[in-house]
Amino acid sequence: MFLFRHAPLQPRILGACLLLGGLLGGAQPALAEEALNNQRWVSDSLNTYVRSGPTDGYRIVGTLTSGEKVELLRSQGDYSQVRSDNGNTVWIPSRDLQSVPGQAERLPQLEQKVADLSAELKGIDDAWKVRVQGMQETLDSRKTLIEELQAARAALDAELTSTRSQLRDAQAQLGEEQQQVLMRYMAYGGSIAGAGLLLGLILPTLLRVRRKRNDQWV
Repeated sequence: MFLFRHAPLQPRILGACLLLGGLLGGAQPALAEEALNNQRWVSDSLNTYVRSGPTDGYRIVGTLTSGEKVELLRSQGDYSQVRSDNGNTVWIPSRDLQSVPGQAERLPQLEQKVADLSAELKGIDDAWKVRVQGMQETLDSRKTLIEELQAARAALDAELTSTRSQLRDAQAQLGEEQQQVLMRYMAYGGSIAGAGLLLGLILPTLLRVRRKRNDQWV
């Protein structure tokens, strides 16, 4: 928005303006060919006055606010001719223009980028939380499975120890029974051998006695 401020012109300045205006009018086609159709922004660090011509001698015709978007038409000396959004054409010192948007225009973009990055970061954080939760659940399930396997192994170890103890007892009992059977077998065999020996000694004697008796009877 422009605020037009009219000020009285001195005769010399007015004459110079008329002369310069005539020169500019004659050079208008050449300057039109050199016009730059580029966008510019008023510097964020100021609220600058604009003039009707390209020198400090021209009158101030208004102001441009910081960060306002304008169209660069041409440059002459230390001034640049620009056109604002409302169509007004004025001259502004070239040092008061910048080729990047002002903070007022960049702020919403930066805020949107911050919002997008925050949303992306939140998505990453949520995904990481879900992943960590899944890993924790997997870890808990594996821990539970390990505990169950350890308990089953302990039970098997106890059962194996008990089985080995029972096997040793059975082997000891079997050894005793085998020893007893062997002793019985030896005793039985000895008895049979003794009886046979005794019979072998007694039987001939009995036969001889019987023969003598038979001979006597005859």
